[in-house]
Amino acid sequence: MKKSLFVFALLAQAAVCAMAAETDKETKEDVARHRAMAAAHEAAAKCREAGKPEDVCNKELAAACKGIAIGKFCGMKHEH
Repeated sequence: MKKSLFVFALLAQAAVCAMAAETDKETKEDVARHRAMAAAHEAAAKCREAGKPEDVCNKELAAACKGIAIGKFCGMKHEH
């Protein structure tokens, strides 16, 4: 009985460690997406500062955000 309880405890601990590692990986990916979106928005701001038309800057923003963000104008909401 003690042996099976010990094995169960080890399995539970291994599961917790595996979940923590996955959460850490997901967090790093989430941070990377936020940074990519922030860089795209910064580039859009510089585009507008340079006097380019809004539609040109929005097209560049959409291209920079393809695959990382949801929404027509690269909203700061990302895909999960």
